[in-house]
Amino acid sequence: MKLNLKRPIVFFDLETTGVDTSKDRIVEISMIKVMPNGDEDVKTRRINPEMPIPPEATAVHGITDDDVKDQPTFRQLAKSLAQFIQGCDFGGFNSNRFDLPLLVEEFLRAGVDVDLKRRKFVDVQNIFHKKEQRTLVAAYKFYCEKDLTDAHSAAADTRATYEVLCSQLDRYEDLENDIDFLAEFSERDKTVDYAGRILYNEKGEEVFGFGKYRGQSVEEVFRKEPSYYAWMMEGDFPLYTKKVITEIRMRQSVANKK
Repeated sequence: MKLNLKRPIVFFDLETTGVDTSKDRIVEISMIKVMPNGDEDVKTRRINPEMPIPPEATAVHGITDDDVKDQPTFRQLAKSLAQFIQGCDFGGFNSNRFDLPLLVEEFLRAGVDVDLKRRKFVDVQNIFHKKEQRTLVAAYKFYCEKDLTDAHSAAADTRATYEVLCSQLDRYEDLENDIDFLAEFSERDKTVDYAGRILYNEKGEEVFGFGKYRGQSVEEVFRKEPSYYAWMMEGDFPLYTKKVITEIRMRQSVANKK
């Protein structure tokens, strides 16, 4: 089934040095930009992460330090990548919890502040788990009747994710061919900061998604315990999470002055 698009959507996959979105770096990125008329623009790049690639990461994706030593850094590619994704929605496999937060972190490290607040994010894994409870390799076999022979290659995983979503639309009559619907259906929690440290509650208020204040209002916690903000800013949290809580803190300060 052809996707019903109001604007372009970028399916993407990252291969990385690890799974910590606040510390690890991208070593390969692949993107398929699908236009509303069905045209595709594909980009795949190896990236020098400016840090050693751990052996356990190489064991997953097969990319070594030698493979990326002469490749550009993310900082060198950031502006062109930001231009490529401008005005696009996003699709991925486990992208809402991992790929998207890490991609945003890389942009912030590079000094490029991409605004994704009005974009939609379709996580094909979440649709799959709600329907079948399996992995990308199994999803590709189940929906597309193909073997994903080059799994953990960013290009192969990206292409498979795009094909799986199209097949999911063919299979499930209750899935609407509409990116707004798919983004909402594939969403687990309404996150404020992509990494899930700060969430929206049912009232649309920012609440903590972790720790001793989980579920409590960020503003209320900062009001009662101002040191918690300082602790987070000094702690090992993603840059975008720190940006979000700083915006909340500044908004709170402005309100207190009125």
